Amino acid sequence: MSYVGPDFDPPQPRRSPLRRPLVVAAAALVPGALAGWLLWQATGSGGEAGGSGGVAAGASSTGKTASTGSGDDDKVPTPSASDPSSSSSSSSPSVPAASGPLSGKVVVIDPGHNPGNFQHTTEINRKVDIGTNRKECDTTGTSTNSGYTEADFTLDVARRARKILEEQGATVKFTQDGNRPWGPCVDERARIGNEAHADAVVSVHADGSGSGNRGFHVILPGAVHEGAADTRPIVAPSRDLGERVAGRFVRNTGSAPSNYIGDGTGLVTRKDLGGLNLSTVPKVFIECGNMRDSEDAALLTSGAWRQKAAQGISEGIVSFVRK
Repeated sequence: MSYVGPDFDPPQPRRSPLRRPLVVAAAALVPGALAGWLLWQATGSGGEAGGSGGVAAGASSTGKTASTGSGDDDKVPTPSASDPSSSSSSSSPSVPAASGPLSGKVVVIDPGHNPGNFQHTTEINRKVDIGTNRKECDTTGTSTNSGYTEADFTLDVARRARKILEEQGATVKFTQDGNRPWGPCVDERARIGNEAHADAVVSVHADGSGSGNRGFHVILPGAVHEGAADTRPIVAPSRDLGERVAGRFVRNTGSAPSNYIGDGTGLVTRKDLGGLNLSTVPKVFIECGNMRDSEDAALLTSGAWRQKAAQGISEGIVSFVRK
């Protein structure tokens, strides 16, 4: 099945060592290219994104926060708690560039989970209203087999994306920036985007599926009108945002759409995620890869690859807010 969306270059088959990188562009629009990608092994995430890797605190397979898998290579600095420029609130506004194509635009990035969730079992296990039912406040997320956590991954990619977007003039806010001991809960994550009147919100995750499951997928909100949830106004714009993010993610990372969810499209619609159900602004989740697959894990733990992921996510956002 082919994936069709704005700014999408159909993915290319895995390059051989003898092929020059620029050859990819020559075949970028070949309709049959996706079939080649489907021969790849692919992936998906955990936690609020609902992948198999999300677990409540206390039920984690590692029970600890590991260091980044790539050491210090191309690492984005972490805000210091003693730095007066670091906000202690869950929503972390950044100062936008003086000018740029995104001047006046507000983007909220939601780094999935929190490195401190492991130590706060009671807090993240309590149930919150997500419109359709009640669900755990948050989860720990997943990790690679070597212990690199999803929470560390999402913060790193989010910080890289923030830098890219701010350089183009956007005001970027985080739901959490490693500056709170746990959470926020999924309902608060949605509320932060709503109260910011964000032009776009992207929640960054990585999956915890079985070995051999590879690739990325973007989760879109389904039409929900129940309790406190009414996603009907954002379903169409969120799909547009998701398609643009998926297309640019492929272009920048070379990753294939998931081989285990989404029927090869890289897009999945869900109605059980509080972060989407309670949003009143365009919002999607992206599961960047499967941390439990060794091949995907090698990418997710690479600082160079995380920079490509951040670039792809950012370009998708730029394409959406400037349309």
